[in-house]
Amino acid sequence: MKKIGILTGGGDCPGLNATIRAVAKKGRIVYGYETYGIIGGWRGLINGDVKELDMDSVSGILHRGGTIIGTSRTNPFGKDNKGDPERILENIKKLNLDAVVSIGGDDTQGVALKLFEMGVNVVGIPKTIDNDMSGTDFTFGFDTAVNIATEAIDRLHTTAESHNRVMVVEVMGRHAGWIATFAGIAGGADLILIPEKPVDMEEVYEVLRRRHERGKNYSIVVVAEGIKIPLENEKSEEFVLQTEKRDPFGHVMLGGVGSVLAKMIEKGTGYETRYTVLGHTQRGGTPTAFDRILGTRFGIAAIELIHKGEFGKIVVLRGNEIVPIELKDVIGRNKTVDDYWYDIAKVFFG
Repeated sequence: MKKIGILTGGGDCPGLNATIRAVAKKGRIVYGYETYGIIGGWRGLINGDVKELDMDSVSGILHRGGTIIGTSRTNPFGKDNKGDPERILENIKKLNLDAVVSIGGDDTQGVALKLFEMGVNVVGIPKTIDNDMSGTDFTFGFDTAVNIATEAIDRLHTTAESHNRVMVVEVMGRHAGWIATFAGIAGGADLILIPEKPVDMEEVYEVLRRRHERGKNYSIVVVAEGIKIPLENEKSEEFVLQTEKRDPFGHVMLGGVGSVLAKMIEKGTGYETRYTVLGHTQRGGTPTAFDRILGTRFGIAAIELIHKGEFGKIVVLRGNEIVPIELKDVIGRNKTVDDYWYDIAKVFFG
């Protein structure tokens, strides 16, 4: 009987439990595999911390947000983590795991690829609310985040109009502005600022002035947290950071650009401006039907790869098909918003 380990790495997102459920149920019911949840991402394999996922433990979790097996941003190959890859290999052997399903984004799958190259039987499942993983049309969690952001924009329209204000809505998006673009289009934003497009504050002011000149005394500006803007007394464009501290994969913590941008808009236009940061509300709570189904399809496809003995691969969505591709072909290649989507959004600016 094969023993399969499942882990979730990086930030949590809606649809993880649907994916875990699919891996566990398909593996056990169809192929008779034992499935084990690895607690807290790669940290769980470093510590040998697992729990069996029987039918009862994955029952009733389809609609739940978060992940029942926990997650972390642990990097076994970090400069301060010497010996962790070897401990992972030892624990995989000790636990008699025949394969590991790695559910996560670029960082998590980067670790998976390195372990595969060291002899671990790994299959990847893409996960990120930012939808910026290369190789797949969509990742689960993204649709839920867009829906949450769209609802927030809908609600902000009424308060912006009531007070004749500019409302700045800050959403997630470190390298790519998929959430900002999709939610902005769906929510009728008057301006969308994303990392892929350089920010010209004079153009921002001009768009808002044009609206006011034609009698629209309120505006909604949607901004991705990862945009670069010229800070006061600075010649270069910079990220707005919560802290200089970096995570185990070397990423800085972004956040706060909405506040900075609101002050700049008010100063540059004279229009009263407020801001809202959606933050972690975008990744919490109940997943949409789309994300539940996509996560389920990914989980089913991952077990099929394990059954066929096809490792070092990740399952992705291409059109309406779930297909396997090589892990090495997706690592380190962020998928950014292309002109097609942004040109649609621009039609409605101003």
